[in-house]
Amino acid sequence: MPPSRSHIRATIETYLARHAEEREALDGLLAVLDGAGEPSSRATLPAHITCSAVVIDRDRRVLHIRHRASGLLLAPGGHVEAGDRTLLAAALREVCEEAGIHPGDLYLTPQFLDAPIDVDVHDIDASPAKDEPAHLHFDFRFVFYLAAAQPPALALQDEEVADAQWLPFADVRSPTLRAKLLDAEAEGLDGQPEPVNASALIHDKAGRYLLHLRDDRDGIWEPWTFALLGGGREPGDSCLEATLRRELAEEVPGLEPAGLTPYAVEEATGVDGLAVPIVVYAGCWNGDADTVELREGVLLKWFTVDMLDRLRLSPGLADLIRRHAAEHPAVEVPEAARPVPGEAPAGTALHVVGVHLHLERDGKVLLGLRHPDSAYAGRSWHALAGHLEAEAATAGLAREAFEEAGLVIDPADLELVHTVHTMDRPGARPRIQLFFRPRHWEGTPEVREPDRCLAWQWWDAKDLPEPIVPYTRVAIEGIRAGRSYSELGWER
Repeated sequence: MPPSRSHIRATIETYLARHAEEREALDGLLAVLDGAGEPSSRATLPAHITCSAVVIDRDRRVLHIRHRASGLLLAPGGHVEAGDRTLLAAALREVCEEAGIHPGDLYLTPQFLDAPIDVDVHDIDASPAKDEPAHLHFDFRFVFYLAAAQPPALALQDEEVADAQWLPFADVRSPTLRAKLLDAEAEGLDGQPEPVNASALIHDKAGRYLLHLRDDRDGIWEPWTFALLGGGREPGDSCLEATLRRELAEEVPGLEPAGLTPYAVEEATGVDGLAVPIVVYAGCWNGDADTVELREGVLLKWFTVDMLDRLRLSPGLADLIRRHAAEHPAVEVPEAARPVPGEAPAGTALHVVGVHLHLERDGKVLLGLRHPDSAYAGRSWHALAGHLEAEAATAGLAREAFEEAGLVIDPADLELVHTVHTMDRPGARPRIQLFFRPRHWEGTPEVREPDRCLAWQWWDAKDLPEPIVPYTRVAIEGIRAGRSYSELGWER
């Protein structure tokens, strides 16, 4: 099947979000998409979609090929075929056919990912030999970096391609593409590959690793295999850790591994055959996988190293886990600290426990502005907060206060001043939000996790900012009123 209309429309809208000034010029393209004919078929006239590959080497040069029929130097490209799953896949097939550069020789760029850098509209003369009248091409141009430091030997399609040249951005033949390349160069498009995917190697420090089973469907990367949680960068992600935290929030909301740090860079092959370097972050979590709300994939389970040979794993994953396990020997965890399936009475709903710092000074309370890319409450004000590891609530909050804001608090100085019992939405796991007030603390609040919090600020408790996390407002108002308990989100 050729690329679907929904895929083409989404690709157009992603492009127009960056180039809104071109919407009028692409009205004809939108009309083709709304028409009766297949938008990417060469039989659809008077206009249809084509795709090109803009391949950039380490010296910021773009591959051009000279077509025998026209004598023009162009980026490799052509018509979409029925077997092309996406427009990007069509561009990859064309550069492979015309220049011998395989998808595995190429990386996506962090600036454009799988979106086109340019959509060009150009006239095609009539071709009596092909029985084709004059028509328009809407050419979607996708940009790629070479994976290797040196350009590979080209295998040109002799019957159609006369020769090839690598041209600097300033000499690119297409005016629209040249202008966009030069603009993107100022934003970091430099031919130097970097990872645009991130995964989480989640372990419990006791020798278990958390894996999820992918769906067995077309278009799924490595379907029906056990793999790490994670995914690809999106345009709004500020960094790869933000990518990973967003992916975790989408795939397993509420699962927030502690101490995520880069561990390794692994090379994989994407669903379209592209080379995909993946930054693997290691982090610790010791919850019950069966209680996690899994929104993508089929299954989420803990596995020990000795079970890996019995599983169908994504390539290289077994070696990665074994290497990590050898470098981080398992720590004995008391049985009482492990979640035991069935230990609670039937019908019991497990709750997530959050700890929060209610810090007061001269009638004002300390709040942090969450980063726009934060997995939770982006661009909202919130109390200093975190989730518990295998630790007491006061110890966990003291740890979070130091990690997030550099504040030194003795757990013995924390007193519980309010509890909010929340339900975010029907079917979600309920949460217990504990708010503690320190009797004594040291330090000046500072931003120590800039990927999560942009600023700390003191706010009048009677005039709280907007937007603010709803249960944080409820807790602060409850504390001012002398109440110790509130509920939010429950149907009565």
